[in-house]
Amino acid sequence: MTATTTAPRAATPVRTTEDRPHARLRAWATRAPLLPALVFMITVTQLPFVATLVISFFDWNSLYPDARSFAGLANYGEVLTDPDLRRSVWTTVLLTVAVVLASLVLGLLLALLLDRRFRGRGLVRTLLIAPFLVVPVAAALLWKHVLYNPEYGLFNGLLHYVGGPQPDWISETPLLAVEASLVWQWTPFMMLILLAGLQSRDHQQIEAARVDGASDWQIFRHLTLPHLRRYLELGALLGSIYIVQNFDAVFTITSGGLGTANLPYTVYQTFYQAHENGLASAAGVLVVIGSIIIATFALRVVSSLFREEAGRS
Repeated sequence: MTATTTAPRAATPVRTTEDRPHARLRAWATRAPLLPALVFMITVTQLPFVATLVISFFDWNSLYPDARSFAGLANYGEVLTDPDLRRSVWTTVLLTVAVVLASLVLGLLLALLLDRRFRGRGLVRTLLIAPFLVVPVAAALLWKHVLYNPEYGLFNGLLHYVGGPQPDWISETPLLAVEASLVWQWTPFMMLILLAGLQSRDHQQIEAARVDGASDWQIFRHLTLPHLRRYLELGALLGSIYIVQNFDAVFTITSGGLGTANLPYTVYQTFYQAHENGLASAAGVLVVIGSIIIATFALRVVSSLFREEAGRS
């Protein structure tokens, strides 16, 4: 009969009440450098939003400051029932959907191109990313004067060279003109997201499918596209967040005319031209709420992507 010996357990340290203040002090010491940034962020972002929320409940015209009164939810009701505001909401939805879908399709095609090896791929990638780095106002001015101008624009110059018509692009197709400039600027963003998704594929699985006789289309349909689903969702959600709030292209190219006024431009018009502070604040709050809803879905997609990558590793 053999006697079994057990190793003595290490005594777990017992925290005394004297250690708790020191732990709290160390915790505050590590958080202290972040406090100025936190205070700055709250001051710059949250306090103006709270002020906007408060103003949205008042009937307040800046031309008659003494006549302001509490209006409750009347401003929100007017935003949702006013024909011009409802038209701007519809324009915002149409602009966002068209730009996001076109940017995703073009970005996917460019990502598939850059996923292949060819001479000069680095230079081509840099040139394709460049439109996303252009300042939005500068990009809108570029499209308005360099490309769309009926007298000296590049588009009409090419059409004149081949004997084609000379349309006034902004007057005849105003919404399409704004959409084209935004698609040009946001396609590189979608391309980068989808290219990252393509480079994270399991190449052994693709090679095995090729050995089994699968064609390029079958590999794309059954392997690549399902793998890119999360990346497509992420690109669509992030693009929607920014394009819903877009103001530069509409203001610069059409000045909100010809049926191109989206909700941010209408908020600007209501506040700076009609001087209706309460109504403009209510419309702005609705834009923020819509952006938060879209951002919530985007954060869920991002977290699911991180979980998938952690599971693979």
